[in-house]
Order: sequence, then C-alpha cells, then structure tokens
Amino acid sequence: MLFNSYEFIFIFLPITIVLFFGLIKIRSLTGAKVWLLLSSLFFYGYWKITYLPLLLFSVIGNYYFGKYINYSSLGSKKAKVLLVGGICFNLIILGYYKYANFFLTSFNQIFHTSWVVPEILLPLAISFYSFTQIAYLVDAYHGQTKDRQYNLLDYTLFVTVFPQLIAGPILRHDELIPQFKKLNNFIFNHKNMAIGITWFTLGLAKKVLIADKLSPWVEVVFSNADGVTFIEAWIGALSYTFQLYFDFSGYSDMAIGLGWMLNISLPINFNSPYKAISISDFWRRWHITLSNFLRDYLYIPLGGNRKGKIRQYTNLLVTMLLGGLWHGAGWTYIIWGGMHGLFLIINHSWRKLGITLPKILGWLITFNAVIFSWVLFRASSLSDAMSMLQTMLGMKGIVLLKEFESVFSWLGNFGVEFKNWRELAYLPPDYKTSLIILLLTGIVAIFLPNTQQIMQKFKPTWWATIAVSAIAVINLLLLNRVSEFLYFQF
Repeated sequence: MLFNSYEFIFIFLPITIVLFFGLIKIRSLTGAKVWLLLSSLFFYGYWKITYLPLLLFSVIGNYYFGKYINYSSLGSKKAKVLLVGGICFNLIILGYYKYANFFLTSFNQIFHTSWVVPEILLPLAISFYSFTQIAYLVDAYHGQTKDRQYNLLDYTLFVTVFPQLIAGPILRHDELIPQFKKLNNFIFNHKNMAIGITWFTLGLAKKVLIADKLSPWVEVVFSNADGVTFIEAWIGALSYTFQLYFDFSGYSDMAIGLGWMLNISLPINFNSPYKAISISDFWRRWHITLSNFLRDYLYIPLGGNRKGKIRQYTNLLVTMLLGGLWHGAGWTYIIWGGMHGLFLIINHSWRKLGITLPKILGWLITFNAVIFSWVLFRASSLSDAMSMLQTMLGMKGIVLLKEFESVFSWLGNFGVEFKNWRELAYLPPDYKTSLIILLLTGIVAIFLPNTQQIMQKFKPTWWATIAVSAIAVINLLLLNRVSEFLYFQF
C-alpha cells in the first residue's frame, strides 16, 4: 500500500487512527498497541503477503538474539558470539533476497561459468528493517538495552510500525520504543493531528506536484542514454536530481506527518541537502539516518579517523562502497558509493590544507559532483552511465537550443551546434514551460525554506487550515497516477 493512494488516505489511515485512539478510550493500552501492530502488518502484507512471514521471522529472530545478548555478561565471549550470529542472520537474509542474483551473475560473467541465477523478488523494505535491527543488536552488545528489557510487542512495533516501515527513516530503539511506554502518546492530541496532517500534505505535494511531474522527463532520457545530446543529457540529469530529492524527502515528510498523527516523533531525514557547500556537508543533510548509521556502525568501528590519515581514507572509501551496495545490487550503485568515498577523501584532504573556498564556489562544485554521481545511481547499466557522463562533459559534441544562438553564436567557432527544441527527440514538447518548471523546482530545493523550517513556524490557525486544505485538494485532484516511491526498490 502506498502513502499516495486513495485506499491509504481514505480507508486505511482513518480506520487505523480511529480504532487506535478508540481503544485507549476504553483503557486498553495493550489493545491499542496490538491494533497498531496488526494495522502495520496489514499495510506491509497488502503489497505482497507472501513476504510477511519473512518480516516476522526476521523480527522474532532479532528480538531473541538481542534478548540473549542482554542476558550475557557485557563484552563476554558469549555476547560476542550472539552478536556475530545475529548480524550473520540478518546478512544471510539480506544477501539471499537482495544480492544473490547480482553476485551469481557477476561470477558467471567474470569466470565464464553458467550457474543458474534464481528469480528472486526483492522483499519490500528489507534493507531498512535489516539495518534497523543490526543497529539494535550492536547497541544490545554494548549494553545500551540491558536495563530496558523490551517486550516482544514493543520491539515488533519498533521495527514494523507503518509510518517508517517501508523506506525509513532508519530508527534506533531508544528513539521509538520509549514512546510506546508513555500513556500520553496514546491519547488523541488535536495539535499533533494538525501538525501531522500539515507534514503529510506538504510531503504529498512534493511527490505529486514535483517528483511525479519530472518522472517522464527522466525516463525518456535515461532510456535513451546512447542517443541523447548534450542539452538533453543535462536536462535529464537535473530532472532526476530534483525528482529523487522531492520523491524521497516527500516520503520522509509524509512518514513524519503520520507519526505526529499517532503522537510518534520520528527523526528528520533531510535538511536541504542541495544547499550543501561541501560533500561532507551534503552527507550531513542527505538521508541523515542512513548517514548516521554508516558513521556509527561502520565507519567508527572500522577505526574512523583514529588510526592515521591512510586508514581514515580507507575507512571512508569502504564505508561509502558498502553504502552504495546497500542501495542496490549493481555495479552502478557500488561505483556511485565509491565516487562519494573519493569525494569525501578529497574534501577531507582539502580541509587539511586550510584553504577556504568562497561558499558559492563550494556549493557549485558540490552540487555538480552530486549531479554527476546521480547519473550512475539512476542509469540502468554502467555503459549507459558512461555514455550519459561523456555526453554531459561534451565529449560527444555540444548541442544547445536555437533560441540561444543570438547570445551564444560565438560558441559555433568551437564546434557548438544549435538546434530547435523540436529537433531534439528526448525533451518535453514545450521547452519554455519545461525550463520554467525545472528552474522553479531548483529554486524550491536550493533557496526556499525546507519543510521543518516551515513547520517550526506553523501554528494551527484558520489561515493555515485554509492553505493546507487548498494544497491537499490540489494533491488529491492530481493524484490520477499512483506511482511507487523511488526508494521502495532499495
């Protein structure tokens, strides 16, 4: 079930909320939790019920691994064996369902073998709930859960509660489970409901009004990576850059909004990443919960920056390569992660020189580095990505619009061609409208306040109600094509 579907908005969500708060009215705290759990499992199983047992198997297995780690002495051999066993338990499940096809195919190509590649459908959210539970086991090993004694119901809710189940944010036990133990969180709150509806509406607007409008432009360019011209490649790359941001940050806003409706506080996952003035700054702003996970559970345990410059740079590269692999089973994702690892190494090396770039230059370099890396992230194959990048760099010639020839005619001396918009097969039909939309999209992402900044000033007044209602109506009227969120494939 999708957040941006009529059945979710008009059927699932109202029923879930009414019965959730209704059960607490009759003093049934456990009943309210059980109902929320059952609703979340139905939400997950609605997509493909055959993978619901896998989710439950993972949750129950991790719960007992964590429980027995808590029973063991802190730092003992038994606790370490249980931790390794628990991590392997998660990685075996994740490896089979997400990476078996990729590794066997790559093995066949490298060694010219003919191993049979199984046809495996990727279970929804497997990367997210696997990482969430690996973090829980590591925290349990470090003694952070020993005094909390979570029960199975609260732990299962922590992993499966529907606002964050499918695409995050990646939560930690101490961010969510304590909220299930506070009675006030189960009592209907008018202000929280108003805040939640506003968050959800703004997030849905990002998805419906921006991301989905850019989707066709992206698809046609990346589906014809070998044949696009310079300007088509750049418009496709920029369109994807903004599509991905508004699609995933829109989902995250909707998740936060749903949490507020249920009196659950979920962490912020985006903080205007395209305003970043360095690649380190970008990763402090983009997919924040994943960045924190990679830092705390991979980079720091590998040694972080504590064992010399070479080791630090190696740790950065390994962390980002694995971060790329987490996103998808393909060489494009791995190379994307490697690119960001190299970007971070360059960034750290530059900082050691003590030379400060002007902010506008730092932003321009960072934003372009991100755009180029997104081409690899989106391309269906490595050859398509290389073809697109070569075109964007002008290695296949440069084609600009005929409309700009009067201004840039001198570029013709350097081999630049000028063509009419209609001569270019892979661009939207109306170039003026399309460029205006792309420009406005960039302004929203780079210059305007983000959702959390807007919500910091939010007050549930009549004027706010009218504005939010108007946006909600526009969203629903334009919700004529229910599309999956891009991060569902990860």
